[in-house]
Amino acid sequence: MNTFKSLLGPMRLPFLLLPPACVAVGVGTAWMQTGTVKWLHVLLVLVGAVTSHICVNAFNEYFDFKSGLDAKTTRTPFSGGSGTLQAQPELEKAALWLCLVSLAVTAAIGFYFVFLQGWQLLPIGILGLLLLVTYTNWWIKSPLLSLLAPGLGFGILMVMGTHFALSGTFTWASFAASLVPTFLVSDLLLLNQFPDVEADKSIGRRHYPITIGRVKSSYIYIAFLVLAYVSVIVAVVLKVLPPFSLLALLTGILAVRVILNVSKVADDIPNLIPLMGMNVILNLATPALLAIGLFI
Repeated sequence: MNTFKSLLGPMRLPFLLLPPACVAVGVGTAWMQTGTVKWLHVLLVLVGAVTSHICVNAFNEYFDFKSGLDAKTTRTPFSGGSGTLQAQPELEKAALWLCLVSLAVTAAIGFYFVFLQGWQLLPIGILGLLLLVTYTNWWIKSPLLSLLAPGLGFGILMVMGTHFALSGTFTWASFAASLVPTFLVSDLLLLNQFPDVEADKSIGRRHYPITIGRVKSSYIYIAFLVLAYVSVIVAVVLKVLPPFSLLALLTGILAVRVILNVSKVADDIPNLIPLMGMNVILNLATPALLAIGLFI
């Protein structure tokens, strides 16, 4: 029991609100298409999404502990790991088992839906599993891939995977809706890399805050944030998504505040932290509002 409580750290429980927000978008597009969903299947998809997030979090904690990165990182409320393995190194093997068990649960649920709905889900599932295992040690060594990977996982793969698991089809609506978390979650990880530049560089990581600096990276952040909202507007104008999808734009009030300040404090980490908190709110509230609009 004590070991389980300690492993809540590598799970990063406060961050596990993100999968439900992203899954809700896929449920919304499936509901919009079919007018009904099987809520037991929704629950299974949600479990798979949460265990996938636990898996990538735990792998990140495990590999960062093994590389010595977390010992060099100054933790913030939104970055730098939980510090659990640094405080309790004897939990190393338990953390690895957490990775493997959560990966197995995710895979089992995915293959269930492949069997239920069709092989077309398989490419998304396989790419998703590879992303979980390889993100920390491979994707993060390329600036472009480390930018795109988080959004790909939580956006296109999770939303369209959810839609197919519930409806048995892929649609342009599910793709258009998936672009919102795609841009937002890539932004989430991008901004969270700002405090870790020196530590990440010391172990060979290569992301944009390292290669082009924090200020220039903040312009990429702004572009992706704008694209998240533009994708909704364009989809509604093209009648791919219903008009109530524009509810997602309500968080734009907060987004403007972040946009106006992020480049100013990009190199000032203590003053950047409040914006990192706002960024988390944007990642949770915007997909949730989009999902509500899809259900109306």
